[in-house]
Formats: sequence, C-alpha cells, structure tokens
Amino acid sequence: MFRCCARRLTATLFLVLVAVGCTYLLAALSLDPRATYVDRNPPPPPAEVRAVLDAYNLNPDTPVVERFARWAQGVAHGDLGRTVSGAPVGPEFLRRAATSARLVLIATVIGSAGGILLGSWSASLRGRRRGRALTMAAFTVLATPVFVLALALQLWARNINDLVGSTVFEYTGEYAPGTTGTWDRLISRTQHAVLPAATLIAFQVALFSLYQRQTMLDVAHEDFVRTARAKGLSRRTALRRHALPVAVLPLLPLLTYNAVLTFTGAVFIEKIFGWHGMGEWLVDSVLAQDVNVVAAVGLFTAVLVLVAGLVADVLHLVLDPRSRTP
Repeated sequence: MFRCCARRLTATLFLVLVAVGCTYLLAALSLDPRATYVDRNPPPPPAEVRAVLDAYNLNPDTPVVERFARWAQGVAHGDLGRTVSGAPVGPEFLRRAATSARLVLIATVIGSAGGILLGSWSASLRGRRRGRALTMAAFTVLATPVFVLALALQLWARNINDLVGSTVFEYTGEYAPGTTGTWDRLISRTQHAVLPAATLIAFQVALFSLYQRQTMLDVAHEDFVRTARAKGLSRRTALRRHALPVAVLPLLPLLTYNAVLTFTGAVFIEKIFGWHGMGEWLVDSVLAQDVNVVAAVGLFTAVLVLVAGLVADVLHLVLDPRSRTP
C-alpha cells in the first residue's frame, strides 16, 4: 500500500507544481497592482509607485518569469510575499484558512455522513412514496441557488429572534466582539457557525444522498447481495451490511475533492454571513489586483487537492484490497 501511495504522490506532486505555476502566471499577467496606486487621490509619483511595487515583487514591468522565480523562492522559505498594501500574506493566510476550515470541516463531516445514510435509506425505499419524496427534496435543494438558501436562513433567524425576544441564532460574523473567556468564546463561535454550516450541510446532504442512492441501486442486484438475501437477510439489512461498503467506494474521490472545492467555493455563504474565509479573500484579492494573495490561494488549493487525492487513495486501498495490486 505504501508503494502505491508513493507512486501516486509523485505523479500528483508534479501536477500540483504545474497548477501553482499556471495560477501565478495567469494572475500576474491578468492583474495590474499598479492600478491600486494610480487610482488614489492624489496619485503618488510614478517613481514611488515603481519602487513600492518592486519591493513587493508586484511590478508588471518586471518579466513575469523573474517575478515567479522570486515568489517561488520565497514560498520555499515560508514567505508568501506581501499584499498590494504591503502587509505580509502569511499571517492573514493562516487566519483565513483556519476560519474556512472550521466551517468546511463541520459541513463536510456532517453533510457527507448524512448524505450517505440518507442515500442508502432512499435506495432501500425505491418505488415507495417516501423514497420518491426524499429524491425530490434532494433535487430541490440542489436546484436552489446557495445564496437564496443562505438569505432564507438568515431571514428565518431574524424572525425567530424577534419572536422570542432574544438572540437565539447569530446570523452575521464569526463571533461576538468583546467576548471574553474560553467557554464564552467557544459558545459564541458555535452560535455563529450554526447557520452557515447548515447551509453547506444542506447541499452536501442533497448531493451525496443522490450519488449514494444511485451507487446503492447499482450494486443492489449483484451476486453477493442476492446471496445474502438467499441466506435469510432482509433487503434492507443486505443492503446495509453488504452493499453499502461497496457502494461507498465510488464516492471517495467526491467526498475528498468536494471538501477542497468548498474551501474556496463558499464565497456567497462567507459574504452573506460575514465569515472572512478563503473564498471571500480570493474574490476581494482579485478585485484589489493582488497577485500574491491570488497565488497564495492557488497554492493552498493545489496542496489541498494533493492531500485530498492521497486521502481518497488511502481510503480506497483500505476499503478495497483488490486495488493494492500493481
């Protein structure tokens, strides 16, 4: 198993390096950090702008290959460069990554587990009214734009708070300003995470339930399931004990890579609920013509893709010993 993972790691690492290079080159060629200074009133002298951009490795007049080599050298030493305003990218990068991780990990664990269980149950109810209702509900959630669901939950929280007369649900920000004490901060962060996490969980459950239902139905008529039924097991028990472990295997890449996409894809949720995570940072950095931040987010995403691929391979090798053969 170690050799299989090592071979796949080598191949994936090369693709990650290519992806990071393409992300930086695309950002450096399409964004113009100089516009941030030129639009100021009064505009600073051109010589001063060039000197600042040279110091931050953001000058568009410098060959892009030279800028990339300097940026890559800094990354190798743990330096992600500086923003267009001169602040170091690293500390903000870590804070944004931690903010998104809290939200995404909760949604991924609960949403994927709930989706798999709901999809398995829906497959066991095939042809029944409840099974059709579950499938229709999942399609309805996926067809609803994420910002519509987020705004609906936010409006619902406001109405509940007004009805009760106290703050039951927090619907903006990561935590309450001025909160002191470890326990109070933990409670505050949990309250603020409920609604954005619920939005992501709803889509995760709907997505994985549909995939899981289909994969369960694909293996429901396999020989090993029929053998289990012939030994006296009910259809639902045979599906749960024997079909479910096999039906989960095709979902492993989706489970891992979907978590990666959610890190930078939850832009609407972070904007609506006031969570300052990676997705919001990426959009704001593009608008601010901030090349180094866009490159840092690209590096972060590429590394996550590498890790997600390794996790999917390891889980597949553990759950399916047949894949360990070269």
